[in-house]
Amino acid sequence: MTPRTVVLLVLVAVLATGCGRLAGPDGSGAPDSDTGSSEPARSAEPSKEEEQPAGQTFEEDVALARDLTEKFWEQRFEAAGRSYRPLTRFEAYSGNDGPDCGGQPAVPQNAFYCPIGHFVAYDADWMRGLYDQLGDGSVYVIVPHEIGHAVQAQLMSDFSFSVERELQADCYAGGALGGLVQGGQLQAEDGDEDELMTNLAAAGDPSDAWWREDAHGTAAQRQESFAGGYNNGVDSC
Repeated sequence: MTPRTVVLLVLVAVLATGCGRLAGPDGSGAPDSDTGSSEPARSAEPSKEEEQPAGQTFEEDVALARDLTEKFWEQRFEAAGRSYRPLTRFEAYSGNDGPDCGGQPAVPQNAFYCPIGHFVAYDADWMRGLYDQLGDGSVYVIVPHEIGHAVQAQLMSDFSFSVERELQADCYAGGALGGLVQGGQLQAEDGDEDELMTNLAAAGDPSDAWWREDAHGTAAQRQESFAGGYNNGVDSC
């Protein structure tokens, strides 16, 4: 992103810390795999390639966000001497017609990672609505967030509370996006930083009830986590 983007993200992180205090990032209705591990070692920035602009349509942006995020993690795992396991499928659904995850049905207006089958599914009508209303930043928050859960499953990450898992996935999403932009694989446009922050704010929990099983973090916490990953890389997550 432009230098202005980085400045804004740093500012958001500072403000979030001071105040103490996208949609539907993780699959309520779809369990994530949680069991204990470590992050891949940080490698050099991805090699420079010809800058790739964001897609021109909703479908193009979704495909681009998925493909580039998985390539980012593939490089990270390879640099750490590990093998990244690509998603088995990336499935769009509508309303109540989504795939189940371990016997739990998909719900409308949601996106989720399912460790049973290692796939991501999303309500396309819902995400398109966010895209039309809040801009393409919604896609570049939600898709990398769900793939972040796939990374957690492969690393067998362990969490005591849902909010810890969700905020780390936000951090991973910011770190992946920052790495792609800094590495030249993705080209941002003016206003993208505002879209990202707006989408994260819209997805925040209404209260700081961090102990809830479905807690994802307040707007400020989600912005701070995403900004931390963007500015400091996935190792900071």
